[in-house]
Amino acid sequence: MISRLTGLLAEKSPPHVLVDVNGVGYEVQVPMSTFYNLPELGARVTLLTQFVVREDAQLLYGFLTVGERASFRELTKISGVGPRIALALLSGLSTGELAQAVAAQDAARLVKVPGIGKKTAERLLLELKGKLAPTLAPGAVALVNDAQSDILQALLALGYTEREAQAVLKQLPSEVSVSDGIKLALKTLAR
Repeated sequence: MISRLTGLLAEKSPPHVLVDVNGVGYEVQVPMSTFYNLPELGARVTLLTQFVVREDAQLLYGFLTVGERASFRELTKISGVGPRIALALLSGLSTGELAQAVAAQDAARLVKVPGIGKKTAERLLLELKGKLAPTLAPGAVALVNDAQSDILQALLALGYTEREAQAVLKQLPSEVSVSDGIKLALKTLAR
């Protein structure tokens, strides 16, 4: 599975970007929230990714934040909501706005997103209730840093929640190595 790409931003054509990773170009579909925050062409970029294999295609979706990718994953778990609808939602709403709409059970907010009808909005609200609030609190969504992303993934793999992991990441020194960061995080979490 491809979980993260780091390389040079070679092309930008919404909703697709091309990331050149050591001479190999990866076409990645991104929500507009990520697209608007990308650096200029030729700059180095890191995208968290979700690899989707279908019968007729292999697609790569990219995100600048852990929260966006977590939202995408939760959205695509819902019956009838595929990657295209999930991208539309993340393009029309920030992760915080989506979490607020779910918490408030505000179907009208979701219906404003192109491609989302009343029935789909109601199903989203029902199935996402209680799932987005912890991972998408505004303070919990941080831009991706290579070492911090690796530390976060390690903590999640060890069974900690994203909220716990994000809280510990904020306490770590900004230039900590992955191995030292994991050790420090585990010590902090053990208290």
